[in-house]
Amino acid sequence: MTTPVDSIDVEAIATRVRQEFSRTLGELKDLVTIPSVAWEAFDPAELARSAEAVGELVRSTGVDDVRILTAETDSGSQGSPAVVARRPAAPGKPTILLYAHHDVQPPGDEALWDTPPFVATEIGERLYGRGAADDKAGIMVHIAALRAVLDAVEDFGVGVTFFFEGEEEAGSPSFRNFLEKYRDLLAADVIVVADSSNWKVGTPALTTSLRGVCAAEVEIRVLEHAVHSGMFGGPVLDAPTVAARLISTFHDDDGAVAIEGLVAREVAEVDYPEEDFRRDSSVVDGYRLAGSGPLADRLWNKPALSIIGMDVPTVGMSSNTLVPATRFKVSIRLAPGQDAESAGEALRAHIAKQDVFGAEVEVAVTESGSPFAADTGRPAAQASLWAMEQAWGVVPVETGIGGSIPFIADLMEVFDGVQILVTGVEDPDSRAHSANESLHIGDFERAITAEALLLARLDSHGM
Repeated sequence: MTTPVDSIDVEAIATRVRQEFSRTLGELKDLVTIPSVAWEAFDPAELARSAEAVGELVRSTGVDDVRILTAETDSGSQGSPAVVARRPAAPGKPTILLYAHHDVQPPGDEALWDTPPFVATEIGERLYGRGAADDKAGIMVHIAALRAVLDAVEDFGVGVTFFFEGEEEAGSPSFRNFLEKYRDLLAADVIVVADSSNWKVGTPALTTSLRGVCAAEVEIRVLEHAVHSGMFGGPVLDAPTVAARLISTFHDDDGAVAIEGLVAREVAEVDYPEEDFRRDSSVVDGYRLAGSGPLADRLWNKPALSIIGMDVPTVGMSSNTLVPATRFKVSIRLAPGQDAESAGEALRAHIAKQDVFGAEVEVAVTESGSPFAADTGRPAAQASLWAMEQAWGVVPVETGIGGSIPFIADLMEVFDGVQILVTGVEDPDSRAHSANESLHIGDFERAITAEALLLARLDSHGM
């Protein structure tokens, strides 16, 4: 921790975060116990309970304009509850919107968890539980940071708006409509999206680029109905086999995506050692990594294509019949500079050119989201990098992320000119979305300190 910089007493803010940290960690543990899954198969009452609990935590900061709001999806259904709370800015001070989401991924197979997924459990330096990192920790970073800066900074005047969404893990189906409906409530000069990852434990990162996403469902039909594989097999290839042949054309011999028209670049300035990637990704020994060029570019600046689901009979339910039709879902992560709509058209064009023995093929694009690239020369980004260095005591990494946060494009379109900072508390060991999701407790505290310092910097230096 360094000495005070300009008018900001770094140590006083860090001390206040540390004094309140036991309380903050306990509140995070309480949030983890709420199974706030926004998927249709789960009880929506838990989402409502989660929103109420988050609203009460916001009120504990002294912000009393707290609302639980919803908007309709494009299909006309009601979206999940979001918490919006506002602390108005003093004259001449900027407003910062602090975003996180209170919904979580389903637990999946609970037999794969070492601890109960909805019981926050401390083991060593980590806190385990669904949502402990993604993204209830993000909520608590925002709340604890405001508490600390209000206690440590006299006459703090920055306007603060909390926006805690309730359906991010379900694809944010009402997000754009929510922004349009509550535009005036959410308007800000700076938006902090606390839903990303640090470089590693002990080294913070500001996410400066995100890949976009394009997902599609492809259905292949070769028969009107199932027939005996012995009587008709040979002249007729079953639908899964035709699908497999089609899927094999999506990558070249090196494993790079082979769909013409997708943006791919080599511009990363950060080295990601292969041994670190192998450890972080848990690939099996002997597995040859796909693609070419620097690993950071393969992860951040080139497309990635995965088959994330396929409808075929299970082995246990298989029979000696030719499967007449199958469906698979393809997910493409798009490099910065790629238009999501054009990526969908490129996929359609690629499939149309392939030899599928005349099978009937239908392609339906089901999801699209644009990539994100930040301008780190802008004042808010510079303030964030400074704050991270003070809190961690090391120079932060400006990193890309291979994942996607499609709603950031909506934020940029609705709030033209806003500065967006993508931060987070996860690390390569967090296992977000997987069994045994966890949070590094020390980095959680440092993330709170960094955000409190960012708020103080915006208060003293403005925009």
